Amino acid sequence: MAKCLLFVVLSIFLLSGCSAKQLYKAPKTSKSLNLTIVKKVIPEYKPSQKNWITTALYEEYKKWYRTPYEYGGFDSSGLDCSSLVQNIYKGAFNIDLPRTTKDQAKKGYLVGRASVREGDLVFFKTGFKDRHAGIIIEKDKFIHTSTKRGVSISSLNNPYWRDKYWQTRRILP
Repeated sequence: MAKCLLFVVLSIFLLSGCSAKQLYKAPKTSKSLNLTIVKKVIPEYKPSQKNWITTALYEEYKKWYRTPYEYGGFDSSGLDCSSLVQNIYKGAFNIDLPRTTKDQAKKGYLVGRASVREGDLVFFKTGFKDRHAGIIIEKDKFIHTSTKRGVSISSLNNPYWRDKYWQTRRILP
């Protein structure tokens, strides 16, 4: 009986120490840490035309602002452009979109560059096979995520984006 009890206790201790998830990562240096609290400061937003779409998009944008870019990422620790589009559309409009830019670019219907409006999905060809996605928030501005700034708002008139523009798709009525 005592051997059996000892075996059970030792098994519990052994198995409880085997966890695939690391809960704490020790710093690489033994020096004392200087911790700085970084507060997300969201730029003041003054839309030129307030409407429910822009308001809903901006509320979602505030949740994701400066979240870092991570290829294949899908949450607040890091996300890519298609995941951002998917998350914002779900949060703002309760609409489920596909996970990839390739599949998102097949949704809704094609809209001319001059006819873009709030809520439209905007797509860019950034390389031979690479695509990038964002959401029009107002006029020529779109929400997206970049490797340098994370989730941010950029202008379609920026020379980089203007040259890479591919298409716009309208999902909302």
